[in-house]
Order: sequence, then C-alpha cells, then structure tokens
Amino acid sequence: MATHHSSGDLLADRRYRYAEACLADHDFSGAADLAEQALEIAPRYAPAWLLLGRAREGLAVRGDDPALRAAATRAYACALDIDPDDTLGVRAHLVRLGEGGGLPALSPAYVRALFDGYAPRFERHLVDGLGYVGPQLVLDALPAEPARFDAALDLGCGTGLMGAAIRDRVGHLTGVDLSPGMLALARTKTHHGVPLYDRLAEGDLAAFLADEQRASADLCLAADVLIYVGDLAPVLEGIAQVLKPCGLAAFTVQSHDGDGAVLGSDGRYAHADSHIAASASRAALDILTLHPADVRREGGRPVPGRVVVLRRTAA
Repeated sequence: MATHHSSGDLLADRRYRYAEACLADHDFSGAADLAEQALEIAPRYAPAWLLLGRAREGLAVRGDDPALRAAATRAYACALDIDPDDTLGVRAHLVRLGEGGGLPALSPAYVRALFDGYAPRFERHLVDGLGYVGPQLVLDALPAEPARFDAALDLGCGTGLMGAAIRDRVGHLTGVDLSPGMLALARTKTHHGVPLYDRLAEGDLAAFLADEQRASADLCLAADVLIYVGDLAPVLEGIAQVLKPCGLAAFTVQSHDGDGAVLGSDGRYAHADSHIAASASRAALDILTLHPADVRREGGRPVPGRVVVLRRTAA
C-alpha cells in the first residue's frame, strides 16, 4: 500500500492537493471531482477516499441528499478497507453517520499517528494557541491532604505538562502515552536536575492499566486525555484496580448537557455528568469533585468541561 504521505504517483498527488484546497474552501463539488481524478490514477490511496467521503458528506448536508450520504459512507468504507488500522481516523466519520459497526470511533493507531505528528508543536499550540489549563485545573482540584503521594500514574502524559505540575507532590511518577513522539519529548524533561518521570511506558491506557500491579498507585491523573475515550467505564475500572484503597483519580473531560458520550466535529468526546457518575459508580469510585471548567479555547470560544476527582472506596 502507498504511504499516507504520497500515493506514489506525482499526478495523483497533485490532484489530491488541489482537492484538499477545495475542501478547505468548502468547494465540496470541486473537491469530490478532484479526489475522484486522483483515485482513477491511484485507486488504493486511502487519504483520497477519505477526502472523497468528506466532500460527498459536505454535499449531502448542503443538499440534504440521502444518496450522497450513502456515497460518502461507501468512500469512507473504502478508505477503512485499505487502512484497517485506521491511522487516518475514518471510523469517527462513519460513527457520525451512524455506520460505526460497534468499533471504537478513535482507533489507537489514529491517536498515535495524530500525536506523533503533533508532538514537535504540541506544547506551544496547546498552551499559547488554545489556552490549555488542564494540568492546573487538575492540580487545583486535588485535596490538600495527603500533601504528598508516594506513587502516581500520569495517564496520557504527552510531553509532560501534567507531570511538571504534580511533580513536587509525588514520590515516584510514571507516565504512559500511546505516542512515541510525545514520549521522546517527555524523556527530555527534568525537574531539579533529574528526569521528570521515574518511568515512562508506551501503550494504550486500558492495556497499561490491566498490566499494572493492583493497588500500587496512590494517584492517577489524566489531563485532557479522556476526551479521546467514548465509554469511561472500562478506563475507570482499570484505574480503580491500580489504586490503593482511598487512592485518588483526577481528570478533565469535555462536557455536554445530554446523555452518554457524544463525539464532536472536533474529533473529541464530550461526556454527560450522568455518564461520569454512572461510570464512577460501576468502578466503585466515589465522586469527591465534579465541577464545571473551561478546559481550553477553540475558535476563540471556551470549551465547556468538567474537573473530576474520584476516590477509591476503602474496601
């Protein structure tokens, strides 16, 4: 299969770039036509199938055309057939169209590829561009006691923003992330002249938590991470397993006023308060804090969210 960066044919690549420009200008008809031209030359180029799906979906929405909606679904399905690991994030589009087939909307391969490409500019864009304050929100929400945690897990640690915020209150700090690019930057971070993290691990959150020793952590943190998880219950159950009795979990999420979890056009999940509460209850975690907070800004507008602190029951 051709790589995602090139179809392997210069003419197809040129048509694809023109199609991208049309899509950016909301010229869905032009984008669809150019994507089809690229696919005539390189029919196994998954990004062109994805772009064709997006263009057809745009036309379908504009004209309320079920036939175009079905055509968009077929284009997305072709992209996913070529790229079954879904490094392009096609599943999210299918789920939005009600055609997800029960698969998670955001595949580990997509999240890994997304953040590997994002890593070099991650902190500058997140903090300066989006007004990101997740680590500080989590830190401020933690109770004053205990003043120090013997062992903490930074889930989805990224480049180390949460780790840097909590380091003075933690004895041993472990970070885990799906993205090797993010972890490479986290390894360069220091605190008082020593590495910021005592241990760094690469992997999916659920798999990592399943492999961790039970009742081994005093604190689990996840700043702006669970926005990539639809159903919070399995992750919170994994957190409950690794927490010691009375151990704490603290995290941020995006929120919405409906029920369950909703995948937004930004490719992130928003979770209802009722979903958070039900997931925590299922994991035998007590809610200490669940309060509103603007987790960052998108398009100049605040993104509504929640800061959550949970405690594992003593039993």
